[in-house]
Amino acid sequence: MFIYLSKKIAIPNNSQLRCVSWNKDQGFIACGGEDGLLKVLKLETQTDDTRLKGLAAPSNLSMNQTLEGHSGAVQVVTWNEQYQKLTTSDQNGLIIVWMLYKGSWYEEMINNRNKSVVRSMSWNADGQKICIVYEDGAVIVGSVDGNRIWGKELKGLQLTQVAWSPDSKILIFGMANGEIHIYDSQGNFIVKLVLQCLANVTGAVSIVGIHWYSGNEGYVEPDCPCLAICLDNGRCQIMRHEHDENPVLIDTGINVVGIQWNYCGSVLAVAGSQLSAGQDKQINVVQFYTPFGEHLRTLKVSGKQMYAASWEGGGLRIALAVDSFIYFANIRPDYKWGYCSSTVVYAYTRPDRLEYCVVFWDTKNNEKYVKYVRSLISITTCGDFCILATKADESSLQDENEMESVVAMYVLVLCNSIGTPLDSKYIDIDPLFITMTKTHVIVASKEAFYTWQYRVAKKLTAMEINQVARTRKEGRERIYHVDDESSVGGDGTLDFSKAFSTTKDAICCITASDKMLIVGRESGKIQKYSLPNVSLMQKYLFNYRSYQLSLNCNSSRLAIIDIAGVLTFFDLESRTTDGTGQQVVGEQLKFERKDVWDMKWANDNPDLFAMMEKTRMYVFRNLDPEEPIQTSGYICNFENLEIKSVLLDEILKEPSQPNKDYIINFEIRSLRDSRSLIETVGIEDACMFIEENPHPRLWRLLAEAALQRLDLKTAEQAFVRCKDYQGIEFVKRLGNLQSESMKQAEVAAYFGRFEEAERMYLNMDRRDLAIDLRIKLGDWFRVLQLLKTGSGDADDALLEQAYNAIGDYFADRQKWMNAVQYYVQGRNQERLAECYYMLEDYEGLEKLANALPENNRLLPEIAHMFVTVGMCEQAVVAFLKCNQAKAAVETCIHLNQWNKAVELAKNHNMKEIGSLLAKYASHLLEKNKILEAIELYRKAHHFLDAAKLMFKIAEEEAKKRTKPLRVKKLYVLAALLVEDYHEQIKNTQRAKLKGRKSEATTALAGLLEEDASLSDNRIIDNAWRGAEAYHFFLLAQRQLYEGYVDAAMKTALHLRDYEDIIPSVEIYSLLALSACANRAFGTCSKAFIKLESLDMLTSEQRQQYEDLALEIFIKHSPKDGKKSDLDSLPEGRGEGKLPTCVVTGRPIADYQFWMCGVCKHCAHEQDISNHNFCPLCHNPVG
Repeated sequence: MFIYLSKKIAIPNNSQLRCVSWNKDQGFIACGGEDGLLKVLKLETQTDDTRLKGLAAPSNLSMNQTLEGHSGAVQVVTWNEQYQKLTTSDQNGLIIVWMLYKGSWYEEMINNRNKSVVRSMSWNADGQKICIVYEDGAVIVGSVDGNRIWGKELKGLQLTQVAWSPDSKILIFGMANGEIHIYDSQGNFIVKLVLQCLANVTGAVSIVGIHWYSGNEGYVEPDCPCLAICLDNGRCQIMRHEHDENPVLIDTGINVVGIQWNYCGSVLAVAGSQLSAGQDKQINVVQFYTPFGEHLRTLKVSGKQMYAASWEGGGLRIALAVDSFIYFANIRPDYKWGYCSSTVVYAYTRPDRLEYCVVFWDTKNNEKYVKYVRSLISITTCGDFCILATKADESSLQDENEMESVVAMYVLVLCNSIGTPLDSKYIDIDPLFITMTKTHVIVASKEAFYTWQYRVAKKLTAMEINQVARTRKEGRERIYHVDDESSVGGDGTLDFSKAFSTTKDAICCITASDKMLIVGRESGKIQKYSLPNVSLMQKYLFNYRSYQLSLNCNSSRLAIIDIAGVLTFFDLESRTTDGTGQQVVGEQLKFERKDVWDMKWANDNPDLFAMMEKTRMYVFRNLDPEEPIQTSGYICNFENLEIKSVLLDEILKEPSQPNKDYIINFEIRSLRDSRSLIETVGIEDACMFIEENPHPRLWRLLAEAALQRLDLKTAEQAFVRCKDYQGIEFVKRLGNLQSESMKQAEVAAYFGRFEEAERMYLNMDRRDLAIDLRIKLGDWFRVLQLLKTGSGDADDALLEQAYNAIGDYFADRQKWMNAVQYYVQGRNQERLAECYYMLEDYEGLEKLANALPENNRLLPEIAHMFVTVGMCEQAVVAFLKCNQAKAAVETCIHLNQWNKAVELAKNHNMKEIGSLLAKYASHLLEKNKILEAIELYRKAHHFLDAAKLMFKIAEEEAKKRTKPLRVKKLYVLAALLVEDYHEQIKNTQRAKLKGRKSEATTALAGLLEEDASLSDNRIIDNAWRGAEAYHFFLLAQRQLYEGYVDAAMKTALHLRDYEDIIPSVEIYSLLALSACANRAFGTCSKAFIKLESLDMLTSEQRQQYEDLALEIFIKHSPKDGKKSDLDSLPEGRGEGKLPTCVVTGRPIADYQFWMCGVCKHCAHEQDISNHNFCPLCHNPVG
């Protein structure tokens, strides 16, 4: 950063100031002094000129109000920004709260304790509470509306300072004896703070400043120190929090009067005085430090005594109360920023994130790309690339080759102009200084510098890409110690250990060009190294310490800005003879400018440079200045006699919304003069002037002016001078044209005045040239308009081209509906298919496929589109239309449409479909995906294979004693598959014998076909047995629970036929239970006899059955109450057995009954009338 005094305001009557405070939000400045002096001032800028934004804008006092109410010297002033209040106190202890009303300040509240004097006052972060401390130890905390919240007497303590923590939970009190006490927000003592900065200090000390940064603008680093405490002897400590055991310690070396953080907590200002070198008088100084204790700058201020310092809200100015004056100093911060390839790269902190927000703002297209970077150190740019230097994230894993022996501490990330990382390097040296050329990145710490010869992908050949992993061995990275004076730059190994050996003369700045590297050292020594082979070429010694170095475009001159802001130049190539007669290379030029904080050489002229001096920009040619320009911008680029400057101060007020108004282009005098000469005097005089001040930009200006006037000879000479081959060709082409109006039209088009050129072409009746112009520009909408206004042979082809180009325009913007309209007119079937697909208009896509001729190359593409959305039928039609039957079959298989696949395979004589089906089924079975295999067989119409698998599942589920209803459903599904098989066989036979035999013959042939091909008659003959068994098993239990015990017993008796499917123990247990409930003890007795004789029972179970039978038949005789049901029901599965009703379980003796069309099971007509579906197979009744 750089700082300089910019303004001074005198207080009337030479009244001595005691305090000053700058309102951070509204910009009011309050200053208090002797004899009750209290003034509120406001500096405001009045300008509409964009260039004069920020510090460069003239500022005037828009408010200068004297507030009357104090009689003694005003010693403390503090702002409450949230509520727009000012609180002041004088030496008599009188406190006044002032409020703003209609543009003026008025008294709102007064308080006078009359016992002691107020030493410090502090509002908390939200402006709700104020803490006031008195010299005698009294503490009062009040609310914003004037109510007292609590008060406390700290006996025996002399208070000097108070500060709130950012969260308002803690109060810190500073004492006159140098102690710090911490209390909670209710006034309860917590702890006494240990001040490590007082180690080895003797004598009386007092606390003069406590400032705790609130974090409202984010932090420059995670876990950044923010609590600053300073004593009158110059000792200072900065802590991360109140319990920080490792604070940053600073010895400022001055007698301190006050301290304050800037708006974002990145700079701490320490104001005070120190003895001059001769020890005869005190000099007022302000020291500036980072939160980590690094000294940034020292500002010396004339006057007898400095009392206070206060930052402006934006951190660009600081107000200093000295004697009876307020001095204002401007600050030029060291922003983290750069400029590459018309992109401004800048970083800022946000309170909601720990990382830096790095914005890549493309000023040409006004587009932003944002990256979040943790612990960013700096941004360096060159050409099209930038380097982001960061601290390495401890948690990040690094490549073993990168790590080698020690863990790298820092990372260099090479990015392009939109923030895409292209390469990165881990290094161990602290990247305090970084410079970049088109081929090298050079990083320096205080002791050593590291060089990295970077490459980017677009420049790599295939061979080099394969060697990227071995780049270290090639010596693309090297490290050098600044004291190592050997001419050869090492052996190419990267030994960071040499970087840690200390030096007495540290590096303080570096710069580089394609030819050389310049290293500046604190003693004033400057070392010149060659590039790319780094070797020490020369040493120079100056009597000042360099702060910023810069080489011109041909590396002949070095610009040096020292730490005092003085700009000097050193000619590296001039050769002079010293007093001893020896030849000396290099000469200090007789040039000096003060208060310089930025400079930039022109990229294309070694004698041109621009520099920033305070709020003025000067342009120099051969060290001769042009008239200054008022601006506070940072110089981005100096090329083609134009300076591009960016108003970073303004951008960083709202960094998320950069405005193009904050990029300013300045033309230098020779360009302005040439332009005015051409406009006012004429081309010949301008040509003479440009001959004297040659520059490609000026010759181009002349060439363009000559073209406008159709002075082709001068234009050609000028284009030759600025080496513009295309321009020369254009002039030659113009020379071949006969018509003047045609030449004028061509020139208008050359200068981008396309509307004018088109109008000229049309006036000449050359519509074809107007169309060609619009085609070159890609303005197809206008091409279409022009084509529709006339007719011609070539128009139809051009019309199609225009329609398609407009279709492409809409398609690129994903406006598919609009694109379709134009593609239809342009007959572009390929893009039309794509649009239909993107619109999900599959009907339109199908129509397009149907409209295409057979074997059209677009058909497979459309078929694949149908495949991706699962539209099998349409895909198959498209594939068949282009004779790709195999692809059609594969599609069916892919979409699991095996029936269609099998049908297609048979129609097209493909043998492999059967084996493919079997292979896929076995694959599914191996993975135990049996249901998927069943579905596969079913879809492929292999019903019998599917049925076998389904029976297998049903039997396994039955063995597991799963819910009977689930088992019944599985058996039903298996049986239905067998029925599908029967139907398939019949249909096959019917197709074979069509028109030749009767229906009966067809059915018989079908049955014979079955018998001939079956290996497992059991499944075919008894397809429904499993379903019947579980149906009646469930029916019996339902009847029993519903109280129909007789019906339940009869159904249970029927279950005796299914002992091969349902375990006998379950059948006879159910029969015994239902018979007992029906009081048919004879049937019950027979069931128990059967149970006791079962082999599957254990002796213990058998005994339980015997005990239960004994208990029942002691009470009841084993006889049926009515005619034995066992007698009326024939046992076994005889031939003459009656069918059983699937609704009730009773035998059907009637001649008329209902039969299901699917499972062929019967029911009484009166029983089935209450059902909509068959109780067994669930087929609809009717």
